[in-house]
Amino acid sequence: MKKVYFIPNIITAFGLSCGLFVIFKASLISGDISQFMPLFVSLLLVAAFADLLDGAVARAMGAESEFGVVFDTLSDAISFGIAPSVLMIKTLPATPSKLLSFIFIAATMVYALCGVLRLVRFNVKAGQAKHDLELALAHKKHFTGLPIPAAAIASLAINFNQGLLGDLFYLTDTSLRIFLSSAEFVLGYLMISRIKFPSSKALHFKMPSFQLVFVAVLGVICSLYGVLYYFKETLLIITVSYILIALILAVIRKIAGKKSKTLVDYEPEEEDL
Repeated sequence: MKKVYFIPNIITAFGLSCGLFVIFKASLISGDISQFMPLFVSLLLVAAFADLLDGAVARAMGAESEFGVVFDTLSDAISFGIAPSVLMIKTLPATPSKLLSFIFIAATMVYALCGVLRLVRFNVKAGQAKHDLELALAHKKHFTGLPIPAAAIASLAINFNQGLLGDLFYLTDTSLRIFLSSAEFVLGYLMISRIKFPSSKALHFKMPSFQLVFVAVLGVICSLYGVLYYFKETLLIITVSYILIALILAVIRKIAGKKSKTLVDYEPEEEDL
C-alpha cells in the first residue's frame, strides 16, 4: 500500500472545509446574502492560499502521492468550481424572465463544468510532464488555460463588485444578469482554452537587486493599502489585470507569427487533449 502523507492532505482538507462552509452557509441563508460576501470571499481566498501551500509543502517534504493529487483535484472542484457558482446564483437580483434565469443557471453550470475539465487536463498534463523534461519545464513556466483558483477569484471579484459594475456601465437588473452570465461563460472558456497564462515561477526581471527590492516593496505597500481600504476594487483589478496580461501576450504572439521568437512560450498549444 502506498503512503498517504498527513501534513499536505490536512492542508488540502482545510481548504476544502472553507469551500464547503461557504456552500452550506450560503444555501442556508434566505434572502440577501450581501452582508456575508466579505466573509465568503475571504474564506475562498484562504482556500486558494491553502491550495498553493499544500503542493509546496508536499514537494518540500517529498510527500507527493497519487492520493494527494486526487484529493487536491476534488477539493479544487468544490471550492473553486461549485462555491463561486453558488454565490453567484444566491446574490443575483430576482427576475420574472424564465429565459434569463435559465441562461444564468446555464452559465454557472458551464463555469463549473469547464473548471472540472480544466482540472482533469491539468492532472493529465502533469502526469505526462513527469516523463518528458521539455513538458516539465513548460509546465513550470505557464498554465495552459486559466487556472481554476484564478477563475474563482475573478468570478468572486466580479460578483463582489456588482454594484460598482452596475453604476459604471449603467446596468439595469436585467442587463446586470446578462453581464454576469457572459462573464461566467468567458471564464469557463478561458479555463479550457489553449491560451497560456503566466506562472509566478516564470517571473524574471533584469534589473539591479536594489531596484528589484524597491519595486517589490512598493508593490506590496500599494497592494496592502488597496486590500485594507479598497478590498473589493483591488481584488477586481488584480484578477482582471492577470487575465488581460495573458490575453495581450497571446495576441502579441499571434501577431509576431510562429517563425518569430517573440513570446514563443505563449504560443497556444495544439488541440491534443
